[in-house]
Amino acid sequence: MGQAREVMDRLTEAVTVRKDLAVVADLFAPDAVAHTPEAGELHGRDEIVEYWRQITTAVPDARYESLHSFEVGSTAIDEGYFSGRNTGPLVSPDGESVPATGKEVRIRGVDLATVEDGRIVSYRLYFDQLAFLEQLGLLPETVA
Repeated sequence: MGQAREVMDRLTEAVTVRKDLAVVADLFAPDAVAHTPEAGELHGRDEIVEYWRQITTAVPDARYESLHSFEVGSTAIDEGYFSGRNTGPLVSPDGESVPATGKEVRIRGVDLATVEDGRIVSYRLYFDQLAFLEQLGLLPETVA
């Protein structure tokens, strides 16, 4: 196992098992850039840690089920399911707080982390936002 794989595994554990944002902060370079479906592009360790704080607050019992994990050079790639119950507020992209729904979510996603000198410098997360909002019951009802 290479350095990228080890760092990605530590990030997954820090977010879903330990809920340790200090570890999350330590895993990202100060000038790291992250791309997420709902928060867009995040610049710097502080913004990235805040993103994970919001996620772990919204879904404090989060679990991760790995389907595939790879390492190509300095990049680790994971595909799997993120699941848990939404018992904390969600923060929308416009900064509004949405009350917890109490509903279970299970969404398939892929994340990629490029590592230099033991820290993530580039991070990309992909998941189906529509499925996430639908499972939370936050989509407007459609009229047929």
